[in-house]
Amino acid sequence: LLALALCTASSSAVLYHDYCVIGAGPSGLQVAYFLQQAGRDYVVFERSHSPGSFFALYPRHRKLISINKRYTGKSNSEFNLRHDWNSLLSHDRRLLFRHYSRDFFPNADSMVHYLEDFASLLKLQVKYNTAIIHVTLEKDEQAWNGHYFILTDQDRQNYKCSSLLVATGTWVPNVVNFPGSEYVEGYETVSINPEDFAGQTVLILGRGNSAFETAENILGVTNFIHMVSRSRVRLSWATHYVGDLRAINNGLLDTYQLKSLDGLLEGDLEDLAIIKDKKGKLHITLRFYLENSNTSAGIDSITLPQDELDNFATRAPYDRVIRCLGWKFDFSIYNRSLKMMPDKGNKKKYPQIKPNYESRGTRGLFVLGTASHSVDFRKSAGGFIHGFRYTTRAVHRLLEKRHHGVPWPATVYPVTQLTNSIIKRVNEASGLYQMFGVLADIILLRENATAFEYLEEYPVGILAELEMQTGRKAPNGLFVVIMEYGKNFSGADKDVFYYNRAVGEAQHAWQSNFLHPVIYYYKHLPTEHEMRLRSPDWPLPRPDAIHHIVEDFLTDWTAQNAHILPLRRFLENCLNTDLRHFFAESCFLFALTRQKLPPSCQHGYLNMQGLVGNKVLRRHAVEAGLLEDHTLTDFLDYKPPDTQEGSQHQMLSAHMIPVHPLQHLVNTKDE
Repeated sequence: LLALALCTASSSAVLYHDYCVIGAGPSGLQVAYFLQQAGRDYVVFERSHSPGSFFALYPRHRKLISINKRYTGKSNSEFNLRHDWNSLLSHDRRLLFRHYSRDFFPNADSMVHYLEDFASLLKLQVKYNTAIIHVTLEKDEQAWNGHYFILTDQDRQNYKCSSLLVATGTWVPNVVNFPGSEYVEGYETVSINPEDFAGQTVLILGRGNSAFETAENILGVTNFIHMVSRSRVRLSWATHYVGDLRAINNGLLDTYQLKSLDGLLEGDLEDLAIIKDKKGKLHITLRFYLENSNTSAGIDSITLPQDELDNFATRAPYDRVIRCLGWKFDFSIYNRSLKMMPDKGNKKKYPQIKPNYESRGTRGLFVLGTASHSVDFRKSAGGFIHGFRYTTRAVHRLLEKRHHGVPWPATVYPVTQLTNSIIKRVNEASGLYQMFGVLADIILLRENATAFEYLEEYPVGILAELEMQTGRKAPNGLFVVIMEYGKNFSGADKDVFYYNRAVGEAQHAWQSNFLHPVIYYYKHLPTEHEMRLRSPDWPLPRPDAIHHIVEDFLTDWTAQNAHILPLRRFLENCLNTDLRHFFAESCFLFALTRQKLPPSCQHGYLNMQGLVGNKVLRRHAVEAGLLEDHTLTDFLDYKPPDTQEGSQHQMLSAHMIPVHPLQHLVNTKDE
């Protein structure tokens, strides 16, 4: 009895953590890493005995479609992440996915192994075999968000948290109910042994990668495969959305278009009906035919479409019907007080969240990973590891500011480094590259544009809230650096291989089709009203000025004439300044002839810094037309007597810093 009482008491005790994370999949482990690095109090709940349990079952045929490009020809680790779609972000170089698989499309078992190592090597705080079965709110004015989250596990143990991070993904299979749907096999349970389908006729419901993956596995052993869905096939190379059909799975398109029996059909699945005959064959009909038939009398009394239209497409009976309709978010564990509602339209499989990944119904509840894909569904890569590893980092930075007063990381540079900073980021940043149109670098100008703050990978959907969300001020204007495809280039019906599809000249950069950098300039931070009124195809509202860096076949934006010079001219026009770098002699000349010196002279020459003239540099500048061929020539050519004192004098003259320009001005005035 005493033991029972102690057990009951312990199970009723509420365990508190600042942050609770539900799910130890990739996004759950990713946010756990950032919380641990920041020294925060957190716990991750995982219902399985190991992390990444989704990948222990899916994809059923074990081949991932996330690329593992181990060689890029570059040693820059940030650049290489652009082509590594499986690694999570960490400081440990051992935890790059390239060390876990040599395959371009890895086996899912490698992902399971990788996630196990990520959790164990980094010593993340994960509670395994802990299934959260209920989540509710407890009002408390002292709490961070005005309430605590109360989580209950399968053993009735309660946990209290100030912030809740949901990283469960979408794992509930989508099911369509129609007459005869009980004869349908699900993707999650259907056999993956091709021999089980030998000589059979198969109908697949769905048209995503799971449907084509299933078809690819049995393509060579079936009589024929038909595939039906309400929407047309969407190829990822046309839509530039990695969630659409990938080339590795599209073998059935070949056999369909080359008339080798297989085929694709469009139709609303809810209008279908399946009838099973005495031989076990499955006949496809339409729901309204059953409404006027006596189904209890058997199939012979039911009117089939081919009875009226003898060339009805699916008139041949099928041996098997397989459902491959993807997954949706599990809303069942959340109490109504949390107001966790499905999104609308084709995003209803995801919960409603704001552009900062916070639930629309409950403050302090953030959705991470695949389940957060409603923010950029069919637009960017936020539903996949190579995208949400960056959005998860962004959410962590937002939480650090909200709860701990830690401002968004920023680096301050003199304005002379503006062009270089942008060029460096667009050529190597992986977050900008993968989360195009969603995450952007923000450049906040200081007073008189003498310096700037550089913020990396900020969610553009909350640009109007930048000052509150980051703790950084933007009173003097800003640049937004983002990556975009051409506005009319992507789409299921687009021919992306047409002749002259690429732009090569800087003057036509605004017509670039392929992924390329775009720089928006705002004199003032856009307002919430302006953000709401922006065009649906634009990630940002209308700027005061905009610049496209012309697309590049090598995605290498370092060409002086095509990329750097037009960018610098754009920045100069926006700031009304000269961002070129000058030798000391030129700065001295400007000091005599101009009211305002270029920033490089202000930061360099006037501070007794910069390039010092010598004979080689002077001759190069003269040949390039940058200097007149008469200044100090005799002085530099002068050779004093060959004495120890003379040698020292020669050394000093070759490295002499010119006289401060203000002294020249004083001397000139005196004269």
